[in-house]
Amino acid sequence: MSRQDFLRRMPEAASAFSRRARLAERLHIDFFLLALLMILTLVGLTVLYSASGHHLPSVEKQATFFGIAYVTMFVVAQIPVDFMRRMAPFAYVGGVILLLAVTVFGNVAMGAQRWLQIGGFRFQPSEIMKLALPIAIAAYLSGRFLPPRFKHVMAVLGLIGVPTALIIEQPDLGTSILVATSGIMVLFFSGLLWRYIVAAVAVFLASLWPIWHFMLHDYQRQRVLTMLDPTQDPLGTGWNIIQSKTAIGSGGLSGKGWMEGTQSRLDFLPEGHTDFIIAVMSEEFGLLGVILLLVIYAMVIVRGLRIAVNSQNTFGRLLAASISSTFFVYVFVNMGMVSGMLPVVGVPLPLISQGGTAIVALFAGFGILMAISTEKKRVMTPQA
Repeated sequence: MSRQDFLRRMPEAASAFSRRARLAERLHIDFFLLALLMILTLVGLTVLYSASGHHLPSVEKQATFFGIAYVTMFVVAQIPVDFMRRMAPFAYVGGVILLLAVTVFGNVAMGAQRWLQIGGFRFQPSEIMKLALPIAIAAYLSGRFLPPRFKHVMAVLGLIGVPTALIIEQPDLGTSILVATSGIMVLFFSGLLWRYIVAAVAVFLASLWPIWHFMLHDYQRQRVLTMLDPTQDPLGTGWNIIQSKTAIGSGGLSGKGWMEGTQSRLDFLPEGHTDFIIAVMSEEFGLLGVILLLVIYAMVIVRGLRIAVNSQNTFGRLLAASISSTFFVYVFVNMGMVSGMLPVVGVPLPLISQGGTAIVALFAGFGILMAISTEKKRVMTPQA
């Protein structure tokens, strides 16, 4: 292309870009983020088909959940950010009420009471709190001078503590960690003073002994011991980690090929379609496949943080930063536990592991990111 042709086409390209930007603003859709999510959706369905033993109904069910999740994302993206801020207290209280309802009316499965059944629909209220909590804390802090004062920090910790304690009682340690993290991230990005961070670390370290002896269940302590040495019970509690490491290592650089993994195909790897699905992917697509997945994850996280930086108000910045960083924690915890670096706490790999409510909640969070990315400029008056 000649220099003259290039200069002649520049206005056309600029006009096309402007039209796409206006379309994105009208639809409240971040097309780059949407493209990344669609790639992850295709990867998730592809890996799930192999991990489920070529069980097509499982893939169809997952695809249905993805369809519901995309609709949820588009609907949430249309909600004005200021409306989210005003409705934050109601969302938080409603989420806590649902968690309390779980303790009374919840369905019990595999020794845990985590689900509510309404008609023919079963869901986990704890997934709702992954969004209701950061929205409530972002709304609380955004109307105040930052960094937050001590009384505001304590109020936020109280908001975090109530749902976290209720979820721990279900018991669901993995989800409680993610819910608490979503709130703590808002507090961290609010400009929390270093003296508070150092004090929090000191309190945490000092509380490890009583937590270990008086708060953790026996099976939770066993998970920590298994992480340190899975060979102490290779046919029992250490089986999952040993088989997971075997699958990851056997994949090598480029993997054995799609649907050619022996650990999952021969049923050596339990929960290969849920929490340990990254081990299946590692075996079939190797290190290169996992690196490519991590690159896509990183692009999603960076896009979310960019939306946070460009947000027009404090509420949007805090909320977008929390959603993006909590997504990172999802990935980090799952890969850490599957590789034996962290205890197994039942955290699925986002958008890849099989799931229902968790996927819809994740996409609702992405809908919030899209709403923030297309919001109009608003001015909020801080309070003391």
